[in-house]
Order: sequence, then structure tokens, then C-alpha cells
Amino acid sequence: MGDDLERFIEKKKAESPEFAENFEEGYLNFKIGVILRQAREDLGITQQEVANKLNTTKSVISRMENHADDIRLSTLRKYARALGRKVKLEIQ
Repeated sequence: MGDDLERFIEKKKAESPEFAENFEEGYLNFKIGVILRQAREDLGITQQEVANKLNTTKSVISRMENHADDIRLSTLRKYARALGRKVKLEIQ
């Protein structure tokens, strides 16, 4: 099934540059949220604990992890610091 999905996505990208651009941006946002959640879970820290360190609410942390669109770099850095980590960016 994964191969079918990949073929479908590639076909849609080829047919529509707009789809391709939106897909890539959406995937990047999704990936950022997954990275945040995985880093937190790897350390055994709850969303509430991160929220307390950032002086915010658990729902804000949940939104960051599940809907990372338009997240600010400064917010990523604060989240990483709350975990005792750093943000590393790469341009390819």
C-alpha cells in the first residue's frame, strides 16, 4: 500500500505544481511536529512538563506537535531548550 500511495503522490505532483508545493510544505510542517514529539517522548517528558517550562499550556504544546505550520524559529529554540536540546537547521 505504501508504494501505491507514493506513486499517487508523485503522479499528483507531476500533474500539479501547486499540489507539489503544498504537499512539500505540509509534509515539512508534519515532520517538524513529529521531531518535537519524538524528542520529548525520548526523554520521557510529558506535554504538561514542557508547557510548565515554557510557561504555557499543554494545549499549546499539543498544537505545536500536531500542527507545526508557521511555527517560529524562536519557538522551536525555546521548545528545544526546555528539553535541554538545541535546534540544528540544514539547507539542502
